[in-house]
Amino acid sequence: MQKTILVLCTGNSCRSQIAEGYLEHFAGDKARVYSAGIKTHGVNPKAVATLQEDGIDISAHTSNKITEYQDIEFDFVITVCDHAKEVCPVLPSTAKTFHYNFPDPAKATGTPDEIDQQFREVREQIKIYCKEFVREYL
Repeated sequence: MQKTILVLCTGNSCRSQIAEGYLEHFAGDKARVYSAGIKTHGVNPKAVATLQEDGIDISAHTSNKITEYQDIEFDFVITVCDHAKEVCPVLPSTAKTFHYNFPDPAKATGTPDEIDQQFREVREQIKIYCKEFVREYL
């Protein structure tokens, strides 16, 4: 049976979008993956571009609020930032919860190349996490 996974972040623009992309990629038809935020900040174009470099297209993703998914029974909920873990509303759920506080690439500073590099570093951290998650739980 297909599992359902919800990835939560503050604004559903970077980390949760990258994680959704990788979880979809690694899980294939084993899971239906959603991502959401406490607020919606739109999908960050640098997140789209950074994943595109790795052959994953999230350009059609949308930025969603957690309340849009309150009627879905999730098997797994993964928070990818401390803020989301602390302030997310509790959904009535039997989902197993996971947390990993990835750095926020949207707050990267420096030259354009340095910012791109910070996005790539976070992308690689999320990629490894998602690959291991799928291997272990799906």
